[in-house]
Amino acid sequence: MSFNCPGTMQTPPGSGAVVLSDDLKNPAMEKLDLVRKWSINTYKCTRQILSEKLGRGSKTVDLELEAQIELLRENRRKYQNVIKLAQALANQLSQIMQTQKQLGDAFADLSLKSPELHEEFGYNADTQRLLSKNGETLLAAINFFISSVDTLVDKTIEDTMINIKQYETARVEYDAYRTDLEELNLGPRDGNTMPKIEQSQQQFQIHREKFERMRNDVSVKLKFLEENKVSFWLFCYEMLIELTSRVQFNSVSKETNSFIVRHHSGH
Repeated sequence: MSFNCPGTMQTPPGSGAVVLSDDLKNPAMEKLDLVRKWSINTYKCTRQILSEKLGRGSKTVDLELEAQIELLRENRRKYQNVIKLAQALANQLSQIMQTQKQLGDAFADLSLKSPELHEEFGYNADTQRLLSKNGETLLAAINFFISSVDTLVDKTIEDTMINIKQYETARVEYDAYRTDLEELNLGPRDGNTMPKIEQSQQQFQIHREKFERMRNDVSVKLKFLEENKVSFWLFCYEMLIELTSRVQFNSVSKETNSFIVRHHSGH
């Protein structure tokens, strides 16, 4: 009596070869196979990169797409600089507002303790307080602007940059397997080499499709960013105008002039 137990090694009749049952393909062996494939892929890609740097290997280049990618990188650097400057402006304005509040309190105290200049000091205290209040409106506008550009850079553009990195990796893999196939096609074609050529052709096809898919994804995202660039900056501009229009510049000017007139008329 014989038993067929799951997960056993079976020897076909009349053969000395040991056949591994499908049941023995456990997760550990699958992981080992993945590591083997990853090592082969890493080796091929590393060889391709070194070959390109040494000027020996050919590289697939989409000139139009590369120009768009470089423009995006340049714009991102410029936007990051704008954010840095706007943050510095916000910090400086915040410090000025704090000083204006303190100055307003100081003039208010002088107004109470100096009867002969009560009205003049009072006007100046109110002016400083109004300037500080206007500063809050300006600060809110600047912070809104910073938040909007920061979202553009750190989320929208960064998401596209991740796709670009994936595209560049797919390009290296594609060229690595393309080079392999070209080298095999230049060699002899016999019973030993044909299986290798067929396997290489399959791998080349897989990586070509991946490369073309990633290139299309990047192209679509870059087009989306370019089409929405104008509308984004117009939106920021309109919101800044809306927020800053609430600043009471006329009131500040009137009260400041009142202080100057009264101050000089006192002399």
